[in-house]
Amino acid sequence: MIRVAAAGDLHVGPEMAGEYRARLAALADQADVFLVAGDLTRHGTPEEGRIAAGVLRDLGPPVVAVLGNHDYHSDAEDEITGVLRDAGVTVLDGDGTVLDCGGTTLGVAGGKGFGGGFEGRCASDFGEPEMKAFIRHTKDFADRLHLSLTELDADVTVALTHYSPSADTLEGEPLEIYPFLGSYLLGEAIDAAGVDLAVHGHAHKGTEKGLTSGGMRVRNVALPVLQHAYAVYSLEAPEAAEGQDVRERVSAW
Repeated sequence: MIRVAAAGDLHVGPEMAGEYRARLAALADQADVFLVAGDLTRHGTPEEGRIAAGVLRDLGPPVVAVLGNHDYHSDAEDEITGVLRDAGVTVLDGDGTVLDCGGTTLGVAGGKGFGGGFEGRCASDFGEPEMKAFIRHTKDFADRLHLSLTELDADVTVALTHYSPSADTLEGEPLEIYPFLGSYLLGEAIDAAGVDLAVHGHAHKGTEKGLTSGGMRVRNVALPVLQHAYAVYSLEAPEAAEGQDVRERVSAW
């Protein structure tokens, strides 16, 4: 059994960094790993990146994160990635990592992702160069996500993105903005690789639980959705699970 804690859209600032850090105090007792699904900062400034790094430093379990759109806003994403890595956080950008969790291996692959919409209501790489670039950015990421997921050699695998791979977990958001919240291309990459869980953030008014088109479990862990400091999902290796559903619980911290 691997206990995966997850949260997204932390949007840390100087006035609340200490408060959120305090709410992570029990993390080491409750989880084997902490996944952060992007938007660690508010405006993507280097200062906010350093604050986020301080919040996530030395929590006990390893921390794996991806950046979100807010973390790109000030064109300082490379600097933010650097300070996070200096703090011991594994930051994914279309690649993966494997962790040993008490003898069971957990593989996590992911990155920010991007938008474009979902089946029947999606954009295509046709027409103006700007539209082509928009969708090709998502296609390129989806290809890298699929490759990194298939290259994982682990007992349990998780896809970690900021943008959503499923329309299910966007329920509650205006339909008009679905194309800016995620893409079915991410879901297709996840379905083709097969995962035990897909985790994302970004959709503050969305829904926690959903599925990809291919039936992979998806969880929206944006803090406004969880209304807690993090959720904890307990995952079993396939040979131990014997076809049973993934067991889950939400931490009240």
